[in-house]
Amino acid sequence: MKLSFNSLRLSFIGIALISVSIAASAQSISDYRKAHRDLLAKQEKIKDKIKVEEAQKYAQDLYGDKQVDNADIYSEAWNSDRVNPYQNASIPTSKVLDVSKYAMPIKNNAITSHFGYRKQFGRMHYGVDLKASVGDTVYAAFSGKVRLTKFERNGYGFFVIVRHDNGMETVYGHLSKFLVKPNQYVKAGTPIALSGNTGRSTGPHLHFETRYMGVAMNPEKIFDFINGTTYHDTFTFNKNENNNSGNNRQSASRRRR
Repeated sequence: MKLSFNSLRLSFIGIALISVSIAASAQSISDYRKAHRDLLAKQEKIKDKIKVEEAQKYAQDLYGDKQVDNADIYSEAWNSDRVNPYQNASIPTSKVLDVSKYAMPIKNNAITSHFGYRKQFGRMHYGVDLKASVGDTVYAAFSGKVRLTKFERNGYGFFVIVRHDNGMETVYGHLSKFLVKPNQYVKAGTPIALSGNTGRSTGPHLHFETRYMGVAMNPEKIFDFINGTTYHDTFTFNKNENNNSGNNRQSASRRRR
């Protein structure tokens, strides 16, 4: 049977339309697949972001306010058994220290001996003595890492030194028991020891020091022990005055608001 010219033309047009439809469908499938790949890629990025955020939150929960850029604080003069490991370090004349996130080192904040030169002993007292009974809990004053736990028979007795994120170090002396180990990270308020009467001590108490790069600072300039707080959110270390003798206590009216 012969087909007319018009019939052949219609057939060719139909075939062309089918081809176009198939091509369009193929293009649509290709576009769909590309869109699907793009969506999956975006979802992977979102998942990665969530993982990063979860990791950051985990690190925040684990380490509190410890910052990555504080890593150098825990490397300089770290492996030393000295109370002052910065023997040959270049110490700045002044430095503003963040003391806003703190904890009192012991619940009983009564001071039995102040910072300064002791005439009766002919030597400096580089911290304050806080009233305590044997076995009272001693707490980390700021967040940081334990640098040293040691025994000194003719001095501190059992003592702990913690280096903090703000660059300070605190010393806790005449202890009866350690609750932490060197290189352990602790948050402010973490129990680190039990108070005692070890070393060169005339009775149970906690000897508490605050130092910056080895230079002893009067804790009573930072802490208002009577009211259990700090005077301000920051404390300015001054190399030329913080190691001087004398109590230099501040009144309760100057405590941090």
